[in-house]
Amino acid sequence: MSDASDTIDPRLRRPGRGAVSNAVGRYERESRSFEDDGWNLAPEEAALGTRVSIERPRSIITYNRSPDLPFDRSINPYRGCEHGCIYCFARPSHAWLGLSAGLDFETRLVARPDAPEVLAAELRKPGYKVRPIAIGTNTDPYQPIEKTHGIMRACLQVLSQFNHPVAIVTKGSLVERDIDILSDMAARGLARVGISVTTLDAKLSRAMEPRAPAPARRLKVIERLASAGIPVRAMVSPVIPGLTCHEIEPILKSVAGAGADAASWIMLRLPLEVSPLFREWLAATCPDRAARVMGHVRDMHGGKDYAADWGRRMRGSGPYAEMVAQRFKVAARRLGLDAKQPPLRCDLFEPPARAGDQMELF
Repeated sequence: MSDASDTIDPRLRRPGRGAVSNAVGRYERESRSFEDDGWNLAPEEAALGTRVSIERPRSIITYNRSPDLPFDRSINPYRGCEHGCIYCFARPSHAWLGLSAGLDFETRLVARPDAPEVLAAELRKPGYKVRPIAIGTNTDPYQPIEKTHGIMRACLQVLSQFNHPVAIVTKGSLVERDIDILSDMAARGLARVGISVTTLDAKLSRAMEPRAPAPARRLKVIERLASAGIPVRAMVSPVIPGLTCHEIEPILKSVAGAGADAASWIMLRLPLEVSPLFREWLAATCPDRAARVMGHVRDMHGGKDYAADWGRRMRGSGPYAEMVAQRFKVAARRLGLDAKQPPLRCDLFEPPARAGDQMELF
């Protein structure tokens, strides 16, 4: 990924951004590069800001048949993610919009304000068969723009009204705003939350997930959710070999102390554009460890940066992957985090009555 293909003015200040560059998406037929127009930037114009566009979706529930995923449907209130995590496996999805998986992914976002209404319509379809909906499996529903748009909260209100089960994954502390809805749903067996804790090192976290809450703040989120009776699974994800792998046991100890009732892990994944972006970030941020990190990654994927084989893509294979898996298993068992959470209830699902609906006689 060379600077020649970067589409963003190199003079712009980029604090709080994860990617180093902004190469065009893989589906673009032509490359693009920045050309200086000769005008000097004013100080207020020099920062690389966030732009949000609006999308009106015709459908909102996405179905998958992946054999190694624990869910078959999901919702994404937003496209792109301002958290800017450099390792995010969702970055390549921006190519479908004609945008870069680099800086575009974290600065050119898409909000879907009609999502709650579309969701309600889909849940009312006669042939709909209820199973838990996952939210946050692609981009974070509690990223900073949710505070303004409120799409995630509106979707939760719909799911609660329909008694529909939901499993949420997030790094965002804004999830605390919705404790009122989530605690009520959890009491009915309809909700649980997964909080991702990648590292306890605040400096490293700021470098690789620049606009996500600090590690200590995420532990506080776990504590507050658990105190409200909401099942919380801590996700040590991703484990980055040679960079965060030594923190598995300390992270598990910290999340157990905060009140998490289960834990899981996923190894670093570098599909498509994520690989060159991550390697570029490593070279700029951790040059002394770059070769070691990528050496371990390739050892786990048959000499490649990534292998997408079912059943192995989340964990890798080989001695190093097996060692990480064993360490996690032993630590999780010792801390009581190895038990499976109870399944979410599907038997309560019932579309709420609307004005004008015919009442049942019996």
